[in-house]
Amino acid sequence: MLITRRFFPYFVTQCLGALNDNIYKNVLLLLVTYSQVNELPISVNMFVNLAAGVFILPFFLFSAHAGMVADNVDKAMLIRRLKLIEFIIMSCAAVAILSQSYLVMLLLLFLMGTQSAYFGPVKYSLLPQTLKENELVTGNAWVEMGTFISILVGTLSAGLIVASDNSLVAASATVVTLAAIGYLSSRAIPALPPQGKIEKIRFTPLSGTWRSIAKVRQTPSIWMAILAISWFWFLGATYLTQFPNFAKLHLHADATVVSLLLALFSIGIAVGSWICERVSYGHVELGVIPFGVLGLTVFGVDLIFAIPPAPVDLSTVYSFSTFIAASQHYRVMADLFMVGLSGGLFIVPLYAFIQSRAEKGECAQAIAANNIVNAFFMVTAAVLSIVLLGLLEWSIPQLFLLLAALNTVVALYVYSQVPEFAQRFVSYILSHVMYRVNVTGREHIPAQGAGVIVCNHVSYVDALIIMGSSTRPMRFVMDKSISEIPLLKYLFRHAGVIPICSPKQCEKTYEQAFEHIHQALNNEELVCIFPEGRLSADGDIAEFRPGIERILAADPVSVTPMALKGLWGSYFSHKGGHALTTRPKRFWSRVEVNIGETVNGVELGRHGLHQQVSELFERKS
Repeated sequence: MLITRRFFPYFVTQCLGALNDNIYKNVLLLLVTYSQVNELPISVNMFVNLAAGVFILPFFLFSAHAGMVADNVDKAMLIRRLKLIEFIIMSCAAVAILSQSYLVMLLLLFLMGTQSAYFGPVKYSLLPQTLKENELVTGNAWVEMGTFISILVGTLSAGLIVASDNSLVAASATVVTLAAIGYLSSRAIPALPPQGKIEKIRFTPLSGTWRSIAKVRQTPSIWMAILAISWFWFLGATYLTQFPNFAKLHLHADATVVSLLLALFSIGIAVGSWICERVSYGHVELGVIPFGVLGLTVFGVDLIFAIPPAPVDLSTVYSFSTFIAASQHYRVMADLFMVGLSGGLFIVPLYAFIQSRAEKGECAQAIAANNIVNAFFMVTAAVLSIVLLGLLEWSIPQLFLLLAALNTVVALYVYSQVPEFAQRFVSYILSHVMYRVNVTGREHIPAQGAGVIVCNHVSYVDALIIMGSSTRPMRFVMDKSISEIPLLKYLFRHAGVIPICSPKQCEKTYEQAFEHIHQALNNEELVCIFPEGRLSADGDIAEFRPGIERILAADPVSVTPMALKGLWGSYFSHKGGHALTTRPKRFWSRVEVNIGETVNGVELGRHGLHQQVSELFERKS
């Protein structure tokens, strides 16, 4: 995928954009900070803080409009125009750098922030259009790796450029050259026309921002994903901002160690993104997010306890080489790397989730709303740091400890609001820790529209295993007694399980089940049913009951057959006694989920569907 034309030119283009942004921004800040500019009408500290605000302001003003534009024009054409604008801005910036016109450079920084605000939505909304579903997580992982490595290289390169003998010429040549190469690479991106209905684009900065946020809030799962991503940017912005003083005051180190801390954090995010791609097994996997949450908290707390005692000689200042040579610093370095790695595990699935769940033709607008909220959280992080460190005189370790504690609170809030996240985590644990689940035919699950999944019923955790085999949520119809098992009741209830029982047990529950199935199919949802009506008593597939035919008679939707293999004999099956009563005997055993092609269930009837599932069950791996 990486070297294909549909991805590689875009990947190079976005990496060069992130690299150029950071080189220009940091060159400006370093020139102002270390050149002791006297002609500035404001202080250096005020200029530095103003520059940070000037770069982020366009994300509030223009992101909503940027999302509308990206959803309603050819994305490749839009990227080329944005890269051409970048080249023009950087050409002007080269002149401003050479003439040392710092206020002009500040204005150009605002324009670069504006260009970035327009590039952000198209950068992420392009992926679900050009990549296959099983490539979406991989694509996001590469984008996050590329972005953070570019930020790191850009930040370090700016320092080297400013420290060089011909710093002004080197800086000017670098930003123009990178912009030119970025434009050339963008020309190789294949056409990507708008997917949805083309709407009239209106430029309404403030009202458009509120409308953009209000629109994504209508989909709670996407809104919670945006809040979770924004929390990471809150946390990351706080860490990155405090690294210089943290290194100086608590690690007794110089500026070279600040670069080391930045490198550890950024490389950690890149590695975490790569690991996320490996453990997601080719599909959007929300189940890995709790591992990222746990890492952000555990390693964030451990970082505080890892701070070594002050050196005996208080005049000691560690350089890069002496810092890494001292073993008491290894734990600090490991914790910072792991905080970054945990962040990579945390955000990659969330970006992929937004892309996969947003309506076609509206993905860029969802990303735009995400960028707006991200910017707000980063500004809030700066304000909180000023209040706690300045007014309340907290220490930086205390601030970091607060971040770790708040991370747990934010995670609990998000998981309480979107139970699907918790369900996916339990499903992931079952599929990859308790069992080794292998899924074949995942592409046969309908990507959109109503549909029925029919599957054999082997154990109490069948629904959770099936849930993990599909990136699309589905409703499960299951025996009422199973849906009320104490340990699983919470998950099943919030998964929208439809309880059913025989009409002899409860006529009302029986009829309500069919009504709920009808409503779900009318809502274009996927419904999974176990036509046997009960758990297998011997591991074989029992006769399908007439309920499936009643469902299809009312709603003749497509049917996808599925078969579970390997769960018979597990703790959750009836082999050797009633499920959940025997001693667990198997761990990490192999389980297969075989998914067949979509069929016409009305024509096949329950006996034909039974044959389809049986053939999948008997298929040799």
